[in-house]
Parts: sequence; C-alpha cells; structure tokens
Amino acid sequence: MHISEGVLSAPVLISTGAAGAALTVFGFYKMKTEMLAKTALMSSLFFVGSFIHIPVGPTSVHLVLNGLVGAVLGVCAFPAIMVALVLQALMFQFGGFTTLGTNILVMALPALAGYYLFRLGMKTAGKKRWALFFLTGGVPVLLSAVLLSAVLALSGSRLYDTAKAIFLMHIPVIIIEGIVSMYLFNFLNKVYPDFLRTEYEN
Repeated sequence: MHISEGVLSAPVLISTGAAGAALTVFGFYKMKTEMLAKTALMSSLFFVGSFIHIPVGPTSVHLVLNGLVGAVLGVCAFPAIMVALVLQALMFQFGGFTTLGTNILVMALPALAGYYLFRLGMKTAGKKRWALFFLTGGVPVLLSAVLLSAVLALSGSRLYDTAKAIFLMHIPVIIIEGIVSMYLFNFLNKVYPDFLRTEYEN
C-alpha cells in the first residue's frame, strides 16, 4: 500500500504530504515518555507486517496492521507509522521520501478509526465486542484502501484502473486483519489489559 515517488500530481502530493506531516507532529506532541516503548513495539509490528504477503491471483498484497497500531496508540500511531515507513524506504525502497507524508496520511489517519472502534468495543461485551474488535482490524485497512485509491485517482485518469485494482486486492486483507484483531484483542484483554490502555488519555 506504499505510493512510489513520481506517481502523484504535485497538488495532491503537497496537500496530502502537508496533512500527514502536521498530524505526525501532533502525534509526537501528544506522546508521553511512558508511551515510547509501546510506540516502538507497535512501529516494529507495523514494519514486520509488510513482510507477510497474501497471494491474490497473479500477485500478492501484504498485511497493513494499522488498525492494531491505532487501537493501542491512538493519535500516536502517526509517529509510529512514520518511523516504520522511513525504515522501509531506506532499507527496501518501499514508497519513497517525497511521498512519505502522503503514505503516513493514507495509513495512519484510518488507524484512528481503529482506535475509536476498539474503545467502543471495550465498553461492550459478548458478540458485540467480538464484532467491534473485528471492525477494529478491518475498517482501517478498508479506509486506507479507499484513501489510496482516491489519492491515485485524483492524480490523473491514467491511474483510475490502478486505483480500482488496488482497492479490490485489499479485500482479503480486510477480512484477515479483522479476524486477527478480533482474537488478539480478546486475548490481550484477558491476560494483559494494561497494554491496551492509552496513557495520554489519563
């Protein structure tokens, strides 16, 4: 789900890049010292997720895990995802530096939906909680696919087909990440509930 350099039009690149940068700065501002270790852990999880590929027809897509990151970190997901994207660009040439702000926006903004869905799920019980935990993992990936498709489509008609294909390819990822988050959050809530608390709320 990385946007490569030289693909986007200048207006789209500048506007989305500026928005991604501003939200990342806000995420750093909201981060407390006691959140550093947790943020580093979730950044590592996001980084590793790009290596878990799912075959889709003749190609493959990788896990995004932005819902998990957002559920645990809230707005601090922005700096966590930024660090992972920088390392991916440096080490594996995923995405690029001119598109860094855009990629942050595409992946971290939907993570906030995961945060609010997860908090809502924590206030419920039974099947409703399971359903909300499923949505915590799946909805952010869906929103990221929509955002990515929109950014590509706004950059020119030549990218319409690419945008549509990218969205359809991520449908299996949406389902898989929903299932993973559903079981993971129920497990963590039983054995390590303190990990799921976001410190900047206190």
